[in-house]
Amino acid sequence: MNLADLPLGPLERALVDSLRRLDPAAEPLVLASAALLCAALDNGDVCLPLARRAGQRPWPEHGFCLPLLAEWQARLAASSLVGGDGDGDFTPLILVGERLYLARYQAYERNLAEQLLSRAADLPSVDEAQLSESLTRLFAFNAQQPDWQRLAAAQAVRRRLAVISGGPGTGKTTTVVRLLAALLEQPGGAQLAIGLAAPTGKAAARMAEAIRNAKASLPVSAAIKAALPEQARTLHRLLGSRGDSPQVRHNAANPLALDVLVVDEASMVDLALMAKLVDALPANARLILLGDKDQLCAVEAGAVFAELCEGRGFDARAAADLQRITGQQVPVAQPGSRLGDAVVLLSHSHRFAGDSGIGELARRINGGDVSGTLNLLKEQRSDLAWNAQPTPADLLERLDCGYAPFLSAAKSADPHAAFAAFNDFRALCAQREGAWGVAGINEALEARVKRRGQVASRERWYVGRPIMVRQNDYALGLFNGDIGICLDSEFGLRVFFEAEDGYRPFAPARLPSHDSAFAMTVHKSQGSEFSEVLLVLPEQPSPLLSRSLCYTGITRARHKVEIWGLPTRLGEAVATRAERAAGLAERLAVDPVTQSRSAAPPASGAGHAQLPLF
Repeated sequence: MNLADLPLGPLERALVDSLRRLDPAAEPLVLASAALLCAALDNGDVCLPLARRAGQRPWPEHGFCLPLLAEWQARLAASSLVGGDGDGDFTPLILVGERLYLARYQAYERNLAEQLLSRAADLPSVDEAQLSESLTRLFAFNAQQPDWQRLAAAQAVRRRLAVISGGPGTGKTTTVVRLLAALLEQPGGAQLAIGLAAPTGKAAARMAEAIRNAKASLPVSAAIKAALPEQARTLHRLLGSRGDSPQVRHNAANPLALDVLVVDEASMVDLALMAKLVDALPANARLILLGDKDQLCAVEAGAVFAELCEGRGFDARAAADLQRITGQQVPVAQPGSRLGDAVVLLSHSHRFAGDSGIGELARRINGGDVSGTLNLLKEQRSDLAWNAQPTPADLLERLDCGYAPFLSAAKSADPHAAFAAFNDFRALCAQREGAWGVAGINEALEARVKRRGQVASRERWYVGRPIMVRQNDYALGLFNGDIGICLDSEFGLRVFFEAEDGYRPFAPARLPSHDSAFAMTVHKSQGSEFSEVLLVLPEQPSPLLSRSLCYTGITRARHKVEIWGLPTRLGEAVATRAERAAGLAERLAVDPVTQSRSAAPPASGAGHAQLPLF
């Protein structure tokens, strides 16, 4: 096999060249495997799953065929470039069973699993009588049995690790602000240093705002309310990211000065970032992760939050403890993960009523029920609509009508009215490019708006132009994903952004990199809510289409969802479960032989060393 003939990208070729310098006699199969691993990382996988690829032709236009699994494993293991999971010597590639890793990602995954298990096994001292009284008072408004919000709060106080998953409207923010109040009411709780963080600036701002609003009605003392945090930071800023370097300022040698860290939108956190976060958190600090296991995963490699939620359950002892403290009947289910009872799923939606079309659609999509999804959309529910034969011209006309109230409100030069109208309706796309993507829709709709407003086509700025920031600018306090609207002001055109105490105007020339935002990708919409959502699916098959994408898109809506997509594309999306190759869940799994719930192995110290470059 001649590697020069393979259709490799620049990054794959750079990796292959690096490996050749380490071992000039490296077998071509090993180098080709490394190239495939590099491509897998680019697609969000943490490793190359050998069993899925064995015996196949990875490049259809090339005759090269991968060997069968056993032979492939043996030839990789024989290479000086490939090491094992517990080997002491550095090798750029690591083979763990049927998974091939770059050394850095294998270290991220191994260290993260060890530290999570260690944290989950280290139980803090808790005043159970005080906790019971706090939970009874703080969650008195809930009549559900069992009250999963109360159980989640109990576990977050009783454990140093809590993973709380729930769909839109299931009360994650309500739960976290009340569990923090219960934690502060514990003996010595008033001295706790509590931090709030999220993957993006927009998510951090929304989290802080939600907690500020929620704590006003808490049945606690003024001192407890004052102790609740009101500011949130991005994870990158919290850790002290250093430009494009993988290193961060805070790590095990320089830990964060926190006793409790709450991370919202944790499903968006990739493996590398989560590993660095846990490494930087003091061993005796509590970590509370909030997210939705069914939402889209991180853009970078890994699906950490979804893997943490696998194997959840309360064994008989945990269920009895929780029943004693909370008064709730707790279902017993043998955990499949050694994190087990650290994971709680909030299942009752306060946003979608039992007869909600959106809620039912979300359930059918998550269940992979293609026929049920299509049939539901044909029922003409008041909160659901479906255009099964869309055309670009019809879509443009529909979006023009959908955004007409917003553009009218923008002419008032009132930021509050403009933002309220803009959040009433939003177009979400599966992809960026093409007539059915963000770029094509924004360009076409913007041209129409300019013509109607008699704005020259070369002019970038006009009243009513919505934009989305593409990069963080800490000096301006603007972050990737923030939405701004161009409005008239006494100083001319200014772009307004929502702030804690109103709206902040910026001269267009001062803004960091940005795009027009009549339409946005589903991925960028995570953490947002709109009154109505129009979800646009591509006309041609796309690897981006999955049930998690559809679920995330439709659950951004509070009152109505409109889907524009061919039945074939919609069916493909619902039938496709986006699975990322990784081994974290397997590392956390209960031993199938012993079914033991043993603590983590002792920390090896590897998580405290500088990770290798590969």
